[in-house]
Amino acid sequence: MSNRLQGSIITTNIPRTFTTVRKHSFFAPTPRVWFNSLPIGMEGNDISISTVASEMVVGDRELLDKKIAAIRSTGHQKLQVIADFDRTLTRYSINGQLGSSSHGLLRQENPEFDAKRQQLFEYYHPLEFSPTIPIEEKTRLMEEWWGKTHALLIEGGLTYDAIKQSVANASIAFREGVAELFEFLEERDIPVLIFSAGLADIIEEVLRQKLHRSFKNVKIVSNRMVFNSDGRLVSFKGKTIHSLNKNEHALDMAAPLHDRLGDIDGSTDDNASVKRRTNVLLLGDHVGDLGMSDGLNYETRISVGFLNDHIENSLSSYSKAFDVVYLNDAPMWGVVKLVSQLCSAGVD
Repeated sequence: MSNRLQGSIITTNIPRTFTTVRKHSFFAPTPRVWFNSLPIGMEGNDISISTVASEMVVGDRELLDKKIAAIRSTGHQKLQVIADFDRTLTRYSINGQLGSSSHGLLRQENPEFDAKRQQLFEYYHPLEFSPTIPIEEKTRLMEEWWGKTHALLIEGGLTYDAIKQSVANASIAFREGVAELFEFLEERDIPVLIFSAGLADIIEEVLRQKLHRSFKNVKIVSNRMVFNSDGRLVSFKGKTIHSLNKNEHALDMAAPLHDRLGDIDGSTDDNASVKRRTNVLLLGDHVGDLGMSDGLNYETRISVGFLNDHIENSLSSYSKAFDVVYLNDAPMWGVVKLVSQLCSAGVD
C-alpha cells in the first residue's frame, strides 16, 4: 500500500534526535534500530523514507534498558508473554496481498450464513471504532455483535471439518521466528497467553496446520466452541470474549492449547501461577492491545508493537505507547533476541 515502507535501505537523512545502530544477529539478521528520546513525528517532512527494511523504533532507550534490567534481575521464572494473534503473530500481508484473519477466514458450508455474518461486520465494525460512542454503549454493541455472529455459526450448522478446510484454503501465515520464539519460551517453561476476540478452535487449527506441533506452555484466551459427536457446533463455552474485554480478566475462560492437540505430557502453569508471574512481555499490533494486561498486577511490562501499515500517520502514537515498535510487517527475530536478553543472567 502507498503508506507502507518498502525496500532495504534508508535513502534520506534522519533527524538529529535519532541514533542509528546496527545490532549483531541472533538466529537471523536483526533489523536496524532507531532510538529517540523524544516523540517520533512523521507528519511533516522531517523524515522522507522511500525504501527501508524492517525497522525497530525505540522511543525511550533509557527506559527500555531499565525495564530489561529489572526483568533480568528477577529471573525468567517471573516472566510471561501476552500476545495478540492476528497481524501480531501472523503476517499482515502475504505475496503482496492482505493476509486472512483467524475470524475472517471462516467459511461455512452454507454461503447464506457467510453473507449474513458479513452484513453484521459492515454494520458493527464502524461502531467499534467510533470516537463518539461511550465505552459502556460500545461494550453493549460488541456483546450484541459477537452474540449474533455466534448464533449464526450455530444456526448455520458449522462443522469442525469446515474449520479445517477454511484454514487450509486461507492465506494466513506466521511471521518468521514465531516457532523459534515459542520453542525458546517452552524450553524455559515461560507461559504464552494468546489473546483473541476470535475463535480458539480456529487459532488452534492454524497452529496445527502452519506450525505442525503444539507447545505445552501456550494457552489460548479466546471464544471456545462445543461440538457434538457429529462434529457440529452446538454452543460456546463461558462468557463471550470480544474486542473490548480481551484481557487477563478473561483468563479463567481459557484452556491450555495442548488439551485440544493431545499433548498431555508435561506441566503447564495454572491460572494462579500465571498471575504470579509479574513481569510481562506484551506483543500487539494495535494500541488497544496494551489493555491485554489489564487485570494483572504486573511489576514490569515491556510492550512491543507491530506497525504494519499507515506508518507515516501512526508511528508517533505507536512510539509513545509501545516500548519497541517494529515496522513494515517485520519478522519475529527481534523479539526472539529480546527474550534471550530477558532470560540471560547478569548484566551486559
